[in-house]
Amino acid sequence: MRATGPPSGPHGRLVAWARRTVGAAWFGHGVTTAITVNAVVIGLDTSVALAARFGGAFDLASKAFLAIFVVEALIKMAAVWPRLRDSFADPWNLFDFTVIVVSLVPSTGGLATLARLVRLFRVLRLMSALPELQLIVSTLIRSVPGMFNVLALMSIVFYVYGVAGYHLFRELDPDHWRTLGISLLSLFRIATLEDWTDIMYAALEHHWWAWVYFVSFVVVETFVVLNLFVAVVINSLEEAKHDRKQEIAAPPTRAQLVAELSRTREALGRLQERLDRT
Repeated sequence: MRATGPPSGPHGRLVAWARRTVGAAWFGHGVTTAITVNAVVIGLDTSVALAARFGGAFDLASKAFLAIFVVEALIKMAAVWPRLRDSFADPWNLFDFTVIVVSLVPSTGGLATLARLVRLFRVLRLMSALPELQLIVSTLIRSVPGMFNVLALMSIVFYVYGVAGYHLFRELDPDHWRTLGISLLSLFRIATLEDWTDIMYAALEHHWWAWVYFVSFVVVETFVVLNLFVAVVINSLEEAKHDRKQEIAAPPTRAQLVAELSRTREALGRLQERLDRT
């Protein structure tokens, strides 16, 4: 398919302006700043004293930020006109557009509380505004399949130690081992290393060898299994970095070529006008 520039006439000038705007550094920085300030306003609105004094200003600021984000979305769609698919093909653009649409929920009546909760989704747009956060999110998504395997291993370890703890300590310490469910909750507490020695000392009062059970669980679950989680995330991070490098080194897409040709044509047109005036 032959690449074409923006349409001619007023629509063409609007599309060209939108492409220049989206490609400008100040546009990205401005959107990031707006998202950050909006997040601060949302946090300030949780203060009872500030909400009572500046509640109207907070609501006005929220509407202003929503208007800014709507204008941003319109500019981005105009920049790829008439091929809107090029915009929604990017998952991050689709995420931003969804957040903006959901934010249009009316903030009156029974939906007021829902509208306030929906505002929080605007803060999530920082993930799409900052490339570094995009890389981290991509890493976490890549890590999900590997994490399932680690979770399966962790579940087996929890189950084995939970059943063993139930049979060994249920009569000595029923508060922590009276049922399998309570035993698993106790093991979760031990895995977080939150006052786990209290549970161990209660068992040591009756069995001197009980330390083997607790220390072995801490070593296996905390130092081995959790390190496997870290290894999966690091491996996914390396894969995400490799893919990012390939995207940078890849040849430009059709949309990028069209945008660059449009900017070149406009620059040549302005240069020709200057030469004609001289």
